[in-house]
Amino acid sequence: MKAVLIVLDSVGIGETPDAAEYGDAGSATLPNIGNAVGGLDLPTLQSLGLGNIPPLLPHGLPIKDCPAVEKPRASHGAMQEMSQGKDTITGHWEICGLEINPAFHDFPKTFPSFPKELTEAFEKETGRPIIGNKAASGIAIIEELAEEHMRTGAWIAYTSADSVVQLAAHNDTIPLDELYRGCEIARRLCDPLKVGRVIARPFKGEPGAFERTEDRRDYAYTPEEPLITERLFDAGVPVYGVGKIEDIVAHRGITESIHSGSSAESQEVVEQFMRKEGDGFIFANFIDFDMLYGHRRDPEGYAAALRQTDQWLASFLPRMELDDVLILTADHGNDPTFKGTDHTREYVPLLVYRPNQPGKSLGIRKGFYDIAQSLATLFNLEPIPRGESFI
Repeated sequence: MKAVLIVLDSVGIGETPDAAEYGDAGSATLPNIGNAVGGLDLPTLQSLGLGNIPPLLPHGLPIKDCPAVEKPRASHGAMQEMSQGKDTITGHWEICGLEINPAFHDFPKTFPSFPKELTEAFEKETGRPIIGNKAASGIAIIEELAEEHMRTGAWIAYTSADSVVQLAAHNDTIPLDELYRGCEIARRLCDPLKVGRVIARPFKGEPGAFERTEDRRDYAYTPEEPLITERLFDAGVPVYGVGKIEDIVAHRGITESIHSGSSAESQEVVEQFMRKEGDGFIFANFIDFDMLYGHRRDPEGYAAALRQTDQWLASFLPRMELDDVLILTADHGNDPTFKGTDHTREYVPLLVYRPNQPGKSLGIRKGFYDIAQSLATLFNLEPIPRGESFI
């Protein structure tokens, strides 16, 4: 049996009851994209039951051109996050069985964002100064500071709405291995503050034509409890990481990982791991939705990415064995029609497909960790501390 868990990064499906506390009342990634682009034609996801999920929500909005079907091929529901926050690490770690309360440390959005003790220690250890030191969009701050960075050799350091320190560097100014070492130093210095992630953001090009490369790396805070990846690994179940998963789980409980830089590459890697002999757990993140289209507020690009994944699923599902399981979900929302450029606090969809088994309603799950509990059930592990299995 292969259990495949695919996180459709940021594909939320409607505001949660506490969305207003995060400034996100009115956000609804999938429904609002559908309205913005004139409809979402997603025949495979629709057949699995994607359109059957909004009616389960308290104020669920329909997904234009993706209505409910009479006999969904997958069990379907929605999950509400119990942890504080709406960032990548919090969402993935709750999927893996944890609850993050209190939340990770956020830096102020005003200049300077980072405390003096942190920046001084980082500059001393790396031998380079920093510029930026504020909350910013990654593309915007590169355009603003890249020439100064290339002239002076200083790090471009910035934060966002998430608990994160991001270090951007041009490949010709700070080599990739030095950028990674700088992030490792920043990760260690940020640990006492409980910062969720340090992210390496390499870029290339010339003034007016800079672009980020696919050599991004995420350096996560070390989990304080075992993740489901570790529990499976310790039980002898092969665990395969796809995309940025290995970084997100802080390299805990991974048998083999391929760090793909796009959703299309991740889809190929999922297929590669599916061909391995024996049982296994494949944990993948499809990053394009969030990285390329959510933060950049591009509903048309987001919709095109959804259609591409839908087409891939149409070819992937028939190749699954009868005892395989596919779980599709998300880690948070990122409504490209909403204000700002940040993640949005939303319910996430839950689709559980098992070949030749009819779908049923899974309702609204209180906690992303129901996935981890269900994986424990699938692989005959002892129950984890949180969540209810839907298997």
